[in-house]
Amino acid sequence: MNRKTVYFTAPRQAELREESLPALGADDVLVETICSAISAGTEILVYRGQFPHINDSHDHLSSRLKYPLAFGYACVGRIIETGKGVEKSLLNKIVFGFAPHTSAFIAHPSSLILAPASSAGTPALPVEACSFLPNMETAVNLIQDAAPILGERVLVLGQGVVGLLVASLLKEFPLEKLVTSDCFELRRKASLEIGVDDSFDPIVLSEKNFDVVGNKTQNKPQSGYAQNFDLTFELTGSPSALDDAIAMTAFSGRIVIGSWYGDKRAEVDLGGAFHRSRIKLISSQVSTIAPELSGRWDKARRFNVAWEALRRIQPQKWITHRFPIDKAEEAYRLLDENPHETIQVLLEYTK
Repeated sequence: MNRKTVYFTAPRQAELREESLPALGADDVLVETICSAISAGTEILVYRGQFPHINDSHDHLSSRLKYPLAFGYACVGRIIETGKGVEKSLLNKIVFGFAPHTSAFIAHPSSLILAPASSAGTPALPVEACSFLPNMETAVNLIQDAAPILGERVLVLGQGVVGLLVASLLKEFPLEKLVTSDCFELRRKASLEIGVDDSFDPIVLSEKNFDVVGNKTQNKPQSGYAQNFDLTFELTGSPSALDDAIAMTAFSGRIVIGSWYGDKRAEVDLGGAFHRSRIKLISSQVSTIAPELSGRWDKARRFNVAWEALRRIQPQKWITHRFPIDKAEEAYRLLDENPHETIQVLLEYTK
């Protein structure tokens, strides 16, 4: 049996390769992919060749990146064959796999996550919603690392998929104020539809003046939301946005940094107000669980929370483009050249 797999061969070059599947092992299953979600953050850094060559024991993906490579981590499919040592009851089950964009893959059942089913045994979520699982797990991890407090003023910089999921989860908290920001109008509109209090364009931030609780005023200095927020999430993917986060976070506030910048660099002004601000910078990454939670939380528990959040939020509404796997190169070119037109881009597979 052959499969089609997307490979990155050089910066900004993606190609579809047909290759043979390895033999099915006795303890493995064969999954036929239905759809896979493209990450507009991490994956586009890899597509552009903007990933660092690092040795990180907590994140094997970024430690072994070199061209040519198949990359991706959001495949949803159906088990169509089982090895001799695998329960036949797994046949036809819908599963999620952290696999590259490929039409079929072989995996050990322990590396797959069964999609939740209803009491009648039918899927509890649309297949497309299941492809958001890794981004939702990331959003859950960000919220856990931030630990929002009753009545806080919270800012989310970046309203890509992860930012929208974080904002959606935060909307469930009893906050005083929830504000978001993104440079793309399409994503700000999606954010406002969640019900956030405001979503602004960072490019025109200095043109908007607000008081400490977000009320418009003409008597404030040209600093936008300066020093307003108890808690800020930096999810833009742009290291220069850290300066914005610092400028808008209040004394003794917290900034949770969820962006992976790859090899992108930018100067961050730590010589001004930051020095005396007691602002805490928190690095948050989904590969691990915060040490203070690890005694009670594991990956399985966090995934259960993520599945339930997907059921509530139904993020498939943010799919703006669908491409057949044969046109994967067009999908990456769209995300690279016209990201303002997109939120989530999905690859679809047909027999």
